[in-house]
Amino acid sequence: MGFKGAIFDLDGTLLDSMGVWRKIDVDFLAQRGLAVPDDYIRAITAMHYQLAAEYTIQRFGLRESPEAVVEEWNRMAQEAYARDVLLKPGARRYLEKLRREGVRIAAATASAEGLYLPALRHNGVEGFFDAFTTVTEVPRGKGFPDIYLLAAQKLGLEPGECAVYEDILAGIRGAKDGGFYAVGIYDRHSDYEWEEIRRLADLSVTGWEELLDKEDAMGGKQDA
Repeated sequence: MGFKGAIFDLDGTLLDSMGVWRKIDVDFLAQRGLAVPDDYIRAITAMHYQLAAEYTIQRFGLRESPEAVVEEWNRMAQEAYARDVLLKPGARRYLEKLRREGVRIAAATASAEGLYLPALRHNGVEGFFDAFTTVTEVPRGKGFPDIYLLAAQKLGLEPGECAVYEDILAGIRGAKDGGFYAVGIYDRHSDYEWEEIRRLADLSVTGWEELLDKEDAMGGKQDA
């Protein structure tokens, strides 16, 4: 699309990992005799671990510390990320296309390095990234532009030179507020907010293969 930089969310956007977190939410609360309320996952999706842990403790009246909750979540996720979590269909081809075109690539994620790096390694794409940024490096979560602005800074680019790829509404809002071109990538776990994502995003697609087809078609028209 002619941008110098591409900033990717990981979970639910490049990585087909949201099912792992849904299972963790269910299992974590079930171990405490609790069910997952309908609005709980929506509430914590854009939060970093510490804030999500504090919210969970307060909401359910848990006695654990936030650090203990985060440690348990990480322990539950580590094996799945290192071995089972795969890229979404077409994601590798899209990353390869960007590298061929000389686009600089960053990740902007709420996941901890101990999770996302093993997942990227076992999928063979860690080396595609020029920079990594997590929500723990910025004061506010993904409903705000902070993480995308820092990612662009690490790439040495301005917001208007970058596209941001996200599967959640909060991410699209944050990217738009920061002056980025926002691309909505469908994930079944964010289906409840897809229509609003489509309304707000500059471009929305059902997956990476559709985006590749769209960009190939756009390139063909430009060549003609």
